[in-house]
Amino acid sequence: MKELLIVVDYQKDFVDGALGFAGAEALDGPIARRIAEVRAGGGDVIFTMDTHGADYLSTMEGRKLPVVHCVKDTAGWQLYGQVGAALRPGDPVFEKETFPSLDLADWLRERDYGAVELCGLVSHICVLSNAVMVKAALPNAAVTVDAGRTASYDPALHQKALDVLEGIHITVTSR
Repeated sequence: MKELLIVVDYQKDFVDGALGFAGAEALDGPIARRIAEVRAGGGDVIFTMDTHGADYLSTMEGRKLPVVHCVKDTAGWQLYGQVGAALRPGDPVFEKETFPSLDLADWLRERDYGAVELCGLVSHICVLSNAVMVKAALPNAAVTVDAGRTASYDPALHQKALDVLEGIHITVTSR
């Protein structure tokens, strides 16, 4: 059974940039260690990156969240810290202009992963929505989110997201 780790949007703007929040930086070491563990076990690691252009404020998301962030090729768009350093040439990276990635789902449908774990930011937005995409693409895979490797700027929404994940048969560990 091949294992896949999906690192969701662990980018500078979500850690200590435009939309950064206290505690997000504490995930860097645990996520980087998990990347190393998965690779050592022969699993695959992929990354998603929230990616916007100069027109962000005129998009639907920009109108609802008028904070410019993750503009492609800016410092805030880059993967953060040890996680960024763990990116290897050839690792799949899915740039996405909205919360989930349809490209990721399409890519997964062509693969045979028995276990998929998601980590990264933000738990109640991009981690949750990409977990739903994984369930749709790989309905028989064991999908997991470790609560110790995801977070939100809103602790109440974080807990609600973990509840929703469990409600759609995603295993939530470290709760």
